[in-house]
Amino acid sequence: MDYVDPANSLNMPEMADMTFAMDFLIRAKEGVRNMAVALTETVTPEVRALLRDQLHNGIAMHQEITDLMIRKKWFHPYDLQEQYQLDVLSAGQTVEIGKLNLFPGDTSRKGMFDRLPDEHRGGSMA
Repeated sequence: MDYVDPANSLNMPEMADMTFAMDFLIRAKEGVRNMAVALTETVTPEVRALLRDQLHNGIAMHQEITDLMIRKKWFHPYDLQEQYQLDVLSAGQTVEIGKLNLFPGDTSRKGMFDRLPDEHRGGSMA
């Protein structure tokens, strides 16, 4: 099976979007946590004001990402059973992707296309 063939990437864009959104959410949470720690260790009033503004922006961004993920049904923070099922599905897909032979010995794409790239010009220049 040729895993590079676009026909074999069914639902892949949606799964990628969900993965990117979850990674973004985790990184936003890390940013909020780091900003809060930095705020507690800063004594300069100007820097504290700057960090406080950044903390508020980070919290707002985290909320926007969470709302998007809930709306798209990629995240279920209020239904742990549903979230568990989603996590199990995600783990299973990760295991299946890990089993794929993504680098086959024959990487030739000859025969994959129905015509040569320059066939429309009436010649064979490939």
